Amino acid sequence: MASIVLINPKFEVSFWGLEHAMPLIGKRANMPVAALPLLAALTPARHRVTIVDENVEPIDFDRLAHADIVGVTGMIVQRRRLRELLTELKRRGLFTVVGGPWVSVNESWFETLADVVFIGEAEQTWPQFLSDWERGKHARRYEQSEKTDMTSVPPPRLDLIKTNRYAFGSVQFSRGCPFTCEFCDIIVIFGRRPRLKTGRQIVAELEGLLAHGMTEVFIVDDNLIGNRKAIKEVLRHVIEWQKAHNYPIMFATEASIDVADDDEVMQLMVEANICALFVGIESPNEESLKEAKKLQNLRRGGTMIEKLRRIQERGMEVWAGMIVGFDNDDTRVFAAQRRFVTDARVPTAMIGMLSAIPRTPLYDRMKNAGRLDDSDSPAYGTNVLPANMSRDELSNGFVQLMAELYDPVAYFDRLDDLYRHARICIDRAWQEHVRTRPWLRWKRDAYCWLLTFVLLARLAMLIPERQMWRIYRRRFWAFLRDRPEPQVARVYALKCAIHWHMHKFAQQLSDRTLPLVNTY
Repeated sequence: MASIVLINPKFEVSFWGLEHAMPLIGKRANMPVAALPLLAALTPARHRVTIVDENVEPIDFDRLAHADIVGVTGMIVQRRRLRELLTELKRRGLFTVVGGPWVSVNESWFETLADVVFIGEAEQTWPQFLSDWERGKHARRYEQSEKTDMTSVPPPRLDLIKTNRYAFGSVQFSRGCPFTCEFCDIIVIFGRRPRLKTGRQIVAELEGLLAHGMTEVFIVDDNLIGNRKAIKEVLRHVIEWQKAHNYPIMFATEASIDVADDDEVMQLMVEANICALFVGIESPNEESLKEAKKLQNLRRGGTMIEKLRRIQERGMEVWAGMIVGFDNDDTRVFAAQRRFVTDARVPTAMIGMLSAIPRTPLYDRMKNAGRLDDSDSPAYGTNVLPANMSRDELSNGFVQLMAELYDPVAYFDRLDDLYRHARICIDRAWQEHVRTRPWLRWKRDAYCWLLTFVLLARLAMLIPERQMWRIYRRRFWAFLRDRPEPQVARVYALKCAIHWHMHKFAQQLSDRTLPLVNTY
């Protein structure tokens, strides 16, 4: 029997982490990493597995000294902490293995930091390694020859993570994306053929999430509609489960913008209680989209803003992913991005500078052109040397754009445009479900009001900038007078907490008290 400890390193402060908002909502991190509970489920029962997420608890290195195997995962934005951990574990003489997105695209970066590396998916290679290790014949490197059959994936071991410390749960329906965006590493790791779990598998995982009190869940697929025909059948299973359990879970997910061209799939998503959708817009500059091979954003069916509004009108809020620094971008791109986000009624937009991830077509193109910054921590926040502006213009423009988008007036004007003026309804499936079940409505409404005012109390007590709290208070009460509905009132209060994170994050970038955090 082996004692195995699996570690998720601490993230740097970033857009996605919402670190400044977590204390306001009484949590320590936004969501658990999906890979480690799955690896635990793939581990034979004779072994003992412990999961440590440094984002919600400290690492006890003395406890690690008793482990036979210490596994560490990490994404690109965790790479600095990943190196620190592996260096310390090696210094202590521990047997270490490493997997995850960063080692999968930049294996040479690890050199001798770990005893064993896993490249790509590990549903086959992790059990194989454990078998080899028990026989004293493990390899230095493992990489699956075939992509994982998702219908064979077991439910994750949620019992091994501290679920009450996370704001959201996570679940995966599929892997892979059919598109060929030049900058994306998804197809490098997971391939272009979307592979889905069965509806029965997903329902079993939803049961597990609900049993652990996780009622707000992110579907972590890189493109939920990569296989539209198959996902429709899966969504029907989810809808059936939601109805049978009185819609206990609210979902958010990620999908390409062409979801707006399929009324049926949008309707199924809404009926499944998917309330928010992250969409990779990247740029309002069509030449930049062509350059990046983001052709799905250029297809017929209306402008991107028209498509985003169709998604919103269906009942799903849009979070937009945006990129500055394409070869076809000059300094005018920053104003164009700001106009687009405003016109599209997108309260929350993730802005990043174009970065070249190893093994992607963009990386190869930049390397061949001599336009890569090879340092491990590029001073300008990206390893790409821009074509039509200086590095200072790109990084300063990025920081200024973040500051402008998350200026309180700009942010809350976008939020009001969507929730007060357009009156988006993000819980249509629930509203329809409780039409003949008033007792359920009363129960949830009371719970939403309680959560809302608890959150407002935390905002009042914990936000040190009193002027910012006064802005939140004034905007919230103005919204509530116009739309006194418990669910949207809670959303609006949460948006105040999210703004506090974005405000602090943009402020730290502007003050240079925080390194330029980017995808690279």
